Amino acid sequence: MYSLRELYKIGKGPSSSHTMGPYRAAQMMAERHPHASQFIVTLYGSLAATGKGHMTDVAIQEALDSVAPVKILWEPAHFLEYHPNGMTFRAFAKDGTLAEEWTVYSVGGGALSEGPGKDMSLGGEVYNLNTLEEIIDWCDSNGRQLWEYVDMCEGPEIWDYLKEIWDAMKAAVERGLDAEGRLPGPLNLSRKAAVYHVKALGYQPNLRSRGLVFAYALAVSEENASGGMIVTAPTCGSSGVIPGVLYHLAKGHSFSDTKILHALATAGLIGNVVKHNASISGAEVGCQGEVGVACAMASAAACQLFGGSPYQIEYAAEMGLEHHLGMTCDPVCGLVQIPCIERNAFAACRALDANIYSTFSDGRHRISFDHVVEVMKQTGNDLPSLYKETSAGGLALSYRQK
Repeated sequence: MYSLRELYKIGKGPSSSHTMGPYRAAQMMAERHPHASQFIVTLYGSLAATGKGHMTDVAIQEALDSVAPVKILWEPAHFLEYHPNGMTFRAFAKDGTLAEEWTVYSVGGGALSEGPGKDMSLGGEVYNLNTLEEIIDWCDSNGRQLWEYVDMCEGPEIWDYLKEIWDAMKAAVERGLDAEGRLPGPLNLSRKAAVYHVKALGYQPNLRSRGLVFAYALAVSEENASGGMIVTAPTCGSSGVIPGVLYHLAKGHSFSDTKILHALATAGLIGNVVKHNASISGAEVGCQGEVGVACAMASAAACQLFGGSPYQIEYAAEMGLEHHLGMTCDPVCGLVQIPCIERNAFAACRALDANIYSTFSDGRHRISFDHVVEVMKQTGNDLPSLYKETSAGGLALSYRQK
């Protein structure tokens, strides 16, 4: 598995696969062809189907316009074989000849790939164990916690990076709580985080706690929908879940930054296992790979903070993912707003419930996290493309028909 630097990325929303990935690819083309006369970019499949709502064209033009004019072609009905989020860049020289043609895929979480076995990682693989069962066996044999496996594989410098990630998450929550008004796009949705936050403070402790989690998760998700700076956790579309949980626990239970960073490391391991063995791309496996995985990550982080054993942490993560199996990705109008924002708030609360449920147990259960990951991948393969970030079915279709 790759470094957690490949999973947690700081960048602009609203979509890691539709905005951050294409922007990164376009930057690479601009660097390779600084004297190009024109760029033609063809977007395929899910990337084309919801690209305008996700501001894919804006991201690509932002990276290439300073070099040369950009023409974008949309092919939503044409799915390339390797991944639904395919794109082809063509750079033309001053004399009009084709300088380069490059096909690349945005495979989720801002990551890029040139095809089977050609993931474009920044630092190569750093983890030698690739399933949660193997990692927990290592923890059991060595008397260690999951975050200590991260420390062993990544080295001490990972903590400075995770501190940057935590700071960016907190900043996104706080900006979102301060912001009010309308979200961009044709849905004319109003931001809710500030209102939820004020209302939550007026309730008794049990309801206040739940309302604050809603507010914090909404704050980040609304920042993402507005194209603000957020952290992929594991994606932009699911970026509100982990900050919603960790910000609430840090403030409400006075956990130190060190404890929070350890929890982020454990959450990252969970996300990495899914990314390596299945997918975190909504265009490939539906929203179960985004919000479902974020819920599993947050469940594991919360369980660790409250003293859960590796087995209880695994159980919490398993529930977080299992109870999102089959969740479709059907964004209304191609925007990361309905149902995405609300799903982040509910998944954050579900993560806290998974923690409580698992800590009441001894961590023993029948269905392993690794098995749920396999099932999630197969379920995603079985879902028709209209339920995988194309806005061609489900909620997106029924809303258009009204």
